[in-house]
Amino acid sequence: MVGCSIPAAGGFAGRGRAPRWAPELRRWVAAVVATGLWLAAWAVWPQTGSLDLVRLQQAAARMGPRAEGPVADLRDLVPRLAPLDDAARLQLVNDYVNRRVAFSPDPVVWNQEDYWATPLQTLVRGEGDCEDYAIAKYFLLIASGTPASRLRLVYVRATLPPARGLAGGSQAHMVLAHYADNAAEPEILDNLVSAIRPASLRPDLMPVFSFNGEGLWDGAGPKPAGDPLARLSRWRDLLQRARAEGFP
Repeated sequence: MVGCSIPAAGGFAGRGRAPRWAPELRRWVAAVVATGLWLAAWAVWPQTGSLDLVRLQQAAARMGPRAEGPVADLRDLVPRLAPLDDAARLQLVNDYVNRRVAFSPDPVVWNQEDYWATPLQTLVRGEGDCEDYAIAKYFLLIASGTPASRLRLVYVRATLPPARGLAGGSQAHMVLAHYADNAAEPEILDNLVSAIRPASLRPDLMPVFSFNGEGLWDGAGPKPAGDPLARLSRWRDLLQRARAEGFP
């Protein structure tokens, strides 16, 4: 996704409250779901797990010498993450990905208008867009034992100043949200703001829809946005490619 431009939605809310939607935004999301761009084979995706080191090494061999360093880092990082509490694990993953990845749009990195890179691809390249940051954090947290049910990849409409290769103004953006429990306010992991903050302290972000390995929702609230098993998508393709790299 380049330029990351999407319609506005209601503000972040806890799982007990769904954001309010304009009719045109509802139609837009319905079209997204109908075309199958973001749906996946959710039912077969595991909740938690660890890295498959054999597959990880095989993936590194396919990528060449540049993958040796990132693979060594992952083999060291994931076991260190597993025993940590939520706060420490989130902070370490957020800092790790933000430090190792430089923002760059998909046409520059992948010569494609919109490409969802796997975690290993992103770390080997050392560059990616907002989706790639959030996706890498999502898979690292699941590999270290965080349940998928506590994580959501969230498309937001962000009000951004000109920075990090972005033009500024209102743009589409992706972040990772972590919920400590079903009723908790989400914590936001972002590549634009290094500190992990509760959603209420990120008024610059207006959620449009969110998803994980279990479903798809309106905004960041509890309202489902269609049958997640209906169609294939970039998300399903990404899950398959990440699994081939050894991610659970």
